[in-house]
Amino acid sequence: MSDDMEYAPPKYAQIVQALRRRIANGTYPPGSALPSEAQLVKEFGVSRPTVVRALQAMQLRGEIEREHGRGSFVKAAPPSGGAEASRPARTVLDQAEAESSVEVREAGPAAAPAHVARLLDVGGAPVLRRQYIGREGDTACELVSLWASQELGRTAGLDQAEPLTVPLRRLLQAGSGVRLAHVVERLSARRPTTEEAKLLEISKGSPIFGVLASVHDSEGRVVLVVELALPGELHDLEDTYTL
Repeated sequence: MSDDMEYAPPKYAQIVQALRRRIANGTYPPGSALPSEAQLVKEFGVSRPTVVRALQAMQLRGEIEREHGRGSFVKAAPPSGGAEASRPARTVLDQAEAESSVEVREAGPAAAPAHVARLLDVGGAPVLRRQYIGREGDTACELVSLWASQELGRTAGLDQAEPLTVPLRRLLQAGSGVRLAHVVERLSARRPTTEEAKLLEISKGSPIFGVLASVHDSEGRVVLVVELALPGELHDLEDTYTL
């Protein structure tokens, strides 16, 4: 297998890159419609959930607008500044699990690791842990763990055994009335734990991006902790900012 194929980004990311190139070279000028989901499925030879994930990623970054029943349209102005940067935890908050290929592994009470207990300020009390694996075809491309108090987690429906059909942010705000204000996100390059290597089907020596995000409410309290393990060979995290 060639190095290019071995380290190729996920299929949804390849679609995003291709569409960005076409927007940049004027193939799809501002205000124009992108090809339909069916056309993109046929062109790139992927499943519909993969195409949907690509379009959602571009929508979250402010590059396109998606209108139900009409399609996807290039925004009049390209994103600029850090506000439009790639934020892994924001994708977890704003994208419904059921819109991607997700395997829910756990959704119930669990003992919180020390760093999670400290962020949630729960002492030694058990919390609710939700964990799932995101896949692109047969490839495990992310391991996501969500931690919340048992009361908040159950109120928001995080104990459901099936993939969530509503974005996490809406579930948290609608279920409990909590208002999410900001996220503190930390990124580290490291080796996977034994469990992460097993679930992501990678070797213990493979690099991963580890993301630890604390989600704060309007009063500054941490109401949710999001942990992601992203195989380094499959992900390219990008940021944009002005000088």
